[in-house]
Parts: sequence; structure tokens; C-alpha cells
Amino acid sequence: MRNTGRVEFTTSTIVDIMLQLFLPFVAGQLSRRWTAGFVTSHPQLKLVDRGSIVLVVYSAFSAGMREGMWTQTSWTSLLVVLAVCVVILAIMLTLTWWTARRLGFNRPDAIAIQFCGTKKSLASGLPMAGVLFAGQPIGLLMLPLVLFHQAQLMACSALAGRYARQSPEAEVGDHG
Repeated sequence: MRNTGRVEFTTSTIVDIMLQLFLPFVAGQLSRRWTAGFVTSHPQLKLVDRGSIVLVVYSAFSAGMREGMWTQTSWTSLLVVLAVCVVILAIMLTLTWWTARRLGFNRPDAIAIQFCGTKKSLASGLPMAGVLFAGQPIGLLMLPLVLFHQAQLMACSALAGRYARQSPEAEVGDHG
């Protein structure tokens, strides 16, 4: 990647990130008392969540296309970035599982910790990049995050299938 400028990390940057990421999270958590029943009884609302993720991925991909990300990146570089992303993901999946089990969490909780502990996605990365690299082309900067996101989806889907096929009885008493 080319160095296109500096990252400005100011109080304004922190406020912008808080407004874009933390405030909606807090508002959602605080409103659960009143909204959880409605959301649970209307499963079609999942389309809004999934649709927003699709829009974020589309936005990142479009930014990359506008900036000529694919013409600036060789296949070798792309494969190296993908390999690094897969290695980081594998380390984190292993580390979160191992740590959860060592801390005495049961299997279902360890699975939840493993999945949640590795979720760094486009949904949070794109807004942060937009704030941190304001006014700069971010398409190429988003490439590792786009690749990591895809690796996450594939790896966690495979793990979820594997965990669903395993019998819980096989794990009773196993803390490793």
C-alpha cells in the first residue's frame, strides 16, 4: 500500500467514532427492554441487519473499485494479504477458544466467546477508516479488512457447522 497521508487522531476523531459506532450500540442496548419483544416477534427485521451489512460491504468494494484497487494490487500482494488475514484469524480463533476453556467456561460459552472474540468487521472498520483517514482514498486501505471479513465468514460458518454436528456429550468434563 502507498502512504497517502497522515492519520489525524484528535478529540474530534474520538467523538466521531463514538457517534458512529458506540452511541448506536448503547442506544440499542438501552432500548432492548422495550424493543426486544417486538424484534423477536418480527423475524423479517433480520433483513434490515443483513441489508446494512450488504450495504457496508458494497460501499467498501465500490470505494475500492473507484480508486482502482484491483489495478494497484498484484495477485501476489493479494495472496500475501489474504494469507496474513487467515493466519491472524486462525490465531485469534485458537486463542479465544483456549482462553475461554482455561478460564473454566463451558463449551457453549466458549463457542460464543470464540465467535464474538474474533469479530472485527467491515461494519465497524469502514466507519472508523472514514473518520481516521478523512479525505483520503480508503479503498486500498479497506482491502485487508474486506479479505479478513470474507475469511471470517467462511471460517466461522465451517466452525458453526462442525460444532452443530458434534455431540455435546463428547465434551462433558473436557476443559481443553
